[in-house]
Amino acid sequence: MISILSETCVVSDVVRVLDVDAHEGPVYAADEDALYFTTLPRRDANGVPHVAIRRLQLDGLRFPLNSSALTTLREETDCANGMFLGRDGRLYVCEQGNLSEPARISTVDRVTGAAATLVDSLDGLPLNSPNDVVVHSDGSVWFTDPSYGYLQGFRPAPQLRDAVYRYDPVTGKLNVAARLFDKPNGLAFSPDESVLYVADNGWPHHILAFDVLADGLLGSRLRRVAMGARGHPDGLKVDVEGRIYASAPSGVQVFAPGGLLLGEVPVPGAVNFTFGGPEGNVLFVTTDTAIWAAILNTQGAV
Repeated sequence: MISILSETCVVSDVVRVLDVDAHEGPVYAADEDALYFTTLPRRDANGVPHVAIRRLQLDGLRFPLNSSALTTLREETDCANGMFLGRDGRLYVCEQGNLSEPARISTVDRVTGAAATLVDSLDGLPLNSPNDVVVHSDGSVWFTDPSYGYLQGFRPAPQLRDAVYRYDPVTGKLNVAARLFDKPNGLAFSPDESVLYVADNGWPHHILAFDVLADGLLGSRLRRVAMGARGHPDGLKVDVEGRIYASAPSGVQVFAPGGLLLGEVPVPGAVNFTFGGPEGNVLFVTTDTAIWAAILNTQGAV
């Protein structure tokens, strides 16, 4: 059943799309009616995590799907995590790196699977292990960079503090947008891009909101929007009405812009999620072992 505390958004039961190894990402490509996602990290004998980027060809609102709809865009990445589909058609990918390969934000061609490094350091110091990324309408690339790779044993000791960054592709300049976090994770802009929401699933577990200034930087004023469960919130998204969606152990929680918990889309084990579908009103949720979908009466913010 759907648990909603108001008239918020859900108009259908949650349905299973496909049993598949689906961890992070996920990203919906409207021009293909396809879903891209990253697989659960699998470590080899040397402890190096291996992650692929998969593509699932959807068929409108017809669920479940057959495994024949599943293909691989890129078999080997440097431990890819969060992704975002840019207006230029490329996938922007958080690659956490390993003990021999640097962490980076890369761009991946959806046709060839070829990857190119966008940014991998700040003033000569390597990134930690980028976790989530969004692209602003001005083309700037924003991402979180917690030190989970080091804590999980596949990255060197961090040389930078855990932070949120803004990369300007025109100037090639990377700036620290904010450092007031334990473990910054998911992030999302409000529909008008005047607010940046950041999920911190270190301690305390909460969602913070920052005002975005006219120059593209963040204001010094921040506010706590909501508290999360242990180890969460993780993924973040916003719908066209400004409601905030955050993954939690029991599903995807839905908050009003001011932080009031409105309800939850119950998908136990939810890792991450995205809006998609022909009308932008389908919430696709990954759980490590499957992809689920719920049809909403709202749409995701672009």
